[in-house]
Amino acid sequence: MPQLSGTGVALVTPFNARHEVDFDALTRLINHVIDGGVEFLVSLGTTGETATLTKAEKKDVLAHTVRIAAGRVPVVAGFGGNNTQGVIDDIHHADLDGIAAILSVSPYYNKPTQEGIFRHYKAISEASPLPVILYNVPGRTSSNITAPTTLRIARECPNVMGMKEASGNLEQCMAIVKDRPEGFLVTSGEDALTLPMISFGMDGVISVVANAFPREYSNMVRFSLEGRFEAAARLHFALFDIINLLFAEGNPGGVKCALKHLRICDDHMRLPLWNVSPELDAKMAKAIDAMVRA
Repeated sequence: MPQLSGTGVALVTPFNARHEVDFDALTRLINHVIDGGVEFLVSLGTTGETATLTKAEKKDVLAHTVRIAAGRVPVVAGFGGNNTQGVIDDIHHADLDGIAAILSVSPYYNKPTQEGIFRHYKAISEASPLPVILYNVPGRTSSNITAPTTLRIARECPNVMGMKEASGNLEQCMAIVKDRPEGFLVTSGEDALTLPMISFGMDGVISVVANAFPREYSNMVRFSLEGRFEAAARLHFALFDIINLLFAEGNPGGVKCALKHLRICDDHMRLPLWNVSPELDAKMAKAIDAMVRA
């Protein structure tokens, strides 16, 4: 199993003014986060606006990410959906050379039962040639993977190596950490809660804010994993207001706004997503200026 603890970054997909994938900007972003010290990259996740990418674009974005990463850090690829066989087919038809693991979001819209969620992941884990990471984000899927279901998957699906937990439910996260099998990774999907999550045993994060501030955020995670919570808390609170701004009007609009002010990529998105309001843009510019000057 690949070592995917610490800070992973859920990469945005930069677009140009014609709403085409901006591969030059993607190169800048990848180098920015790797130089900033993150432990691994996640391509084609929710933050990457995968729902609006064509199959050809997904293939090109993933291949470009692997090529630019050039083995410096592992790359995880997102393959998820609400049609189990469709997810399996996408995995089988993908070029997985250079990919360490697959991140697969829980089925959305269908609202399956817990048994359906278990069987969905069992089928994917049996079909995948790579280790699988569960992704629980009920705020987007309208369907929670409960702690008992997570633990059942972890015990009965040996190819499932861990999960990204973005429910924001600390009690649920504690229940998973308490009873998980040895070696099963549990990472945060909530940037503002990562420090307390690591404090009770979680293994890191797949982060949005690390697109913009990889060094500060990955250092915070590193300090937390080392038990240096006073140093971690200083970085946590230095980033706290910016994290709240990043999600004030949805993701990835907030982080793309931040990346625009950091001159890494433009803030174009594809409909139905839209740019943040002028008021939030101004607040973001002020907060980033203060952060950079600090």
